[in-house]
Amino acid sequence: MSLAVAYSRARDGLRAPLVSIETHLTNGLPAFNLVGLAEAAVKESRERVRSAILNSGFEFPGRRITVNLAPADLPKEGTRFDLAIALGILAASGQIPAARLQDVECVAELALSGELRPVRAVLPAALATRAAVRELVVAAEDAGEASLVDDLVAYGAPTLTAACGHLIGTAPLLRLQPLRGERAIDNPDAPDLADVFGQYRAKRALEVAAAGGHHLLLVGPPGTGKTMLAMRLPGLLPPLTDEEAFESAAVRSLAVQGFDVAAWHHRPFRAPHHTSSAAAIIGGGAIPRPGEVSLAHHGVLFLDELPEFDRRVLEVLREPLETRHVTVSRAARQAEFPAGFQLVCAMNPCPCGYDGDSSGRCRCHGDAIKRYRERISGPLLDRIDLQIEVPRQADWSHQHQHARGESSADVRRRVAAARAVQIARQGYVNQRLSTRELQRVATLDEPGWRLLEAAVQRFGLSARGYHRILKLARTLADLEARSAIVTDDLAEALSLRCLERSASR
Repeated sequence: MSLAVAYSRARDGLRAPLVSIETHLTNGLPAFNLVGLAEAAVKESRERVRSAILNSGFEFPGRRITVNLAPADLPKEGTRFDLAIALGILAASGQIPAARLQDVECVAELALSGELRPVRAVLPAALATRAAVRELVVAAEDAGEASLVDDLVAYGAPTLTAACGHLIGTAPLLRLQPLRGERAIDNPDAPDLADVFGQYRAKRALEVAAAGGHHLLLVGPPGTGKTMLAMRLPGLLPPLTDEEAFESAAVRSLAVQGFDVAAWHHRPFRAPHHTSSAAAIIGGGAIPRPGEVSLAHHGVLFLDELPEFDRRVLEVLREPLETRHVTVSRAARQAEFPAGFQLVCAMNPCPCGYDGDSSGRCRCHGDAIKRYRERISGPLLDRIDLQIEVPRQADWSHQHQHARGESSADVRRRVAAARAVQIARQGYVNQRLSTRELQRVATLDEPGWRLLEAAVQRFGLSARGYHRILKLARTLADLEARSAIVTDDLAEALSLRCLERSASR
């Protein structure tokens, strides 16, 4: 038979659309033509496939070979089609059974020696293959990633020869066993909150942020523990559900080749440098790829030295903070990525870092401090629920003699209980409450309304800031297992917005 069809998967954002690789052999001068909107790396597969077939002991057909990657209007990029192209040629030339290819999808790169090499985005391909009820053959190095998908018949092949032996039936490969059962709740390498001495108010803010999914800004002089606190937020969050872990792992699979499969269920923590571009943060490229906001999906995005980020970079955060997704559009392609991250920022109060510090070291004049803080726009600050001062500890040299504070596990239990209440009540954390839902779940008594009205007048709260206060108060009530918000909850919520208080002075 001179016609054979093999199957593979392309990359289109987090989707993995099916690609049918049609191979046709005809008489004529030997040639190898590859069509179907293939980019440079795909076209170069002709040389890799030729050498791999010959070095694996098979015969490369001395005929006119036409390989069509369908659908023809879907852009194809990367080296993920190599194995499927090679198998299609071998099936069309009668060296392996063509019928067997109907039940198999292949995603792997070929070395000139015939070895299979790993590629990116195996996990989205594995999920799509399971939905199509086919088997999946990947490189041995990608076996761990493919084995995350339950109910998928998958095989890791070291070479083209091994893959052909499996299809012929002479040397079947061992089916990959699912790894998801080997999941651990705790990450033993995660930093512990007990390592942070003092800073009890900041720790309280961290607990509130974890309980309600709120965004957090830490303001304080250098060396007060802002970064240490931020790094401990993932350890306070409840374990990912299977669905959340898959969504987060799929983004990492697309962006990072060979990501740590053992940590697929751990919440991501991303800390990009302040020189990062807008494309690095939000995603981009000629072939759209996820940025830091997507790599932090279901985890924490930490921006240290917040005013040092380019103003345009910070402004691109405003939309994903509200919508929890980003759409990267280019002239020829468009991709949508999830961006349900929790934002934690840290900054100094002034250019020298010591404004308001008890040491009196600050020499910045008022205009310099104002210009420094104005690097962060009001609309962005308005979207950050908690804004906490992290002062220098006067007695830090004696802190190591004191008993250790609460561990991350202790706080996580309270956070998990508060989140369970929120999930049972509205299906998601308080940070995502809409205005209509706030009217239902965040009602106040008469003293509470008077206090909130007075705060709106004194601090000049925007409508968004007004709703943020109510969400924080609702979270504080949930931490105390109260069904209704009391005045103390509202007063504490107002105290957790330090920049609004300082702006009103």
